[in-house]
Amino acid sequence: MELGLAGRRALVTGAGKGIGRATVQALHAAGVRVVAVSRTRADLDSLVRECPGVEPVCVDLGDWEATERALGSLGPVDLLVNNAGVALLQPFLEVTKEACDTSFNVNLRAVVQVSQIVARGLIARGAPGSIVNISSQASQRAITNHSVYCSTKGAMDMLTKAMALELGPHKIRVNTVNPTVVMTPMGQANWSNPQKAKTMLDRIPLGKFAEVENVVDAILFLLSDRSGMTTGSAVPVDGGFLAS
Repeated sequence: MELGLAGRRALVTGAGKGIGRATVQALHAAGVRVVAVSRTRADLDSLVRECPGVEPVCVDLGDWEATERALGSLGPVDLLVNNAGVALLQPFLEVTKEACDTSFNVNLRAVVQVSQIVARGLIARGAPGSIVNISSQASQRAITNHSVYCSTKGAMDMLTKAMALELGPHKIRVNTVNPTVVMTPMGQANWSNPQKAKTMLDRIPLGKFAEVENVVDAILFLLSDRSGMTTGSAVPVDGGFLAS
């Protein structure tokens, strides 16, 4: 399927590793001009070597003022992938203020801020756009030791619907992709225990975790005009977990 993304300019957060990095690589291969945002300089340096022409921006999205300085004068952006996220796993009774603050600042507040920057630019230009927020199956199902993470992703899903409602008249679409466990470095770190992994795999009808490319394919579809009538939606990439 031809997605017709060539020539557009995209911003991808959390671009240093995992889903974000693979999204940058796929967009670059499709002829998209990509701005890659990460807090880790070494990841950006290696990404630029792999994908010449990618514009790197090194900033911690948990810092509102630093993000404004880094992205406030970025120029026109047509497509946005809000992928940056943290998963700080703690039993509910042991959740700390620091875990709450960091999780909500990165997983939710940064989505508000970066989306505002991009959407304001699109509206000023009178241009259509697409925003894809990377959520999780954990937005809709409780998972042990994930109380804060689940909460941030549930909030992201509702934020996405509110954004779609308000930005739709400006021809800006907003959707989420909601994966199951994905075999990224973060996924491997949190789900490497075979017994823990089995409890999740037993609830997935397809019997396996997602690969990064499964998620990237959904992201590219939602960025493209092929999904031109889709907004305010959550697209599961979960092997049927949410149906179980």
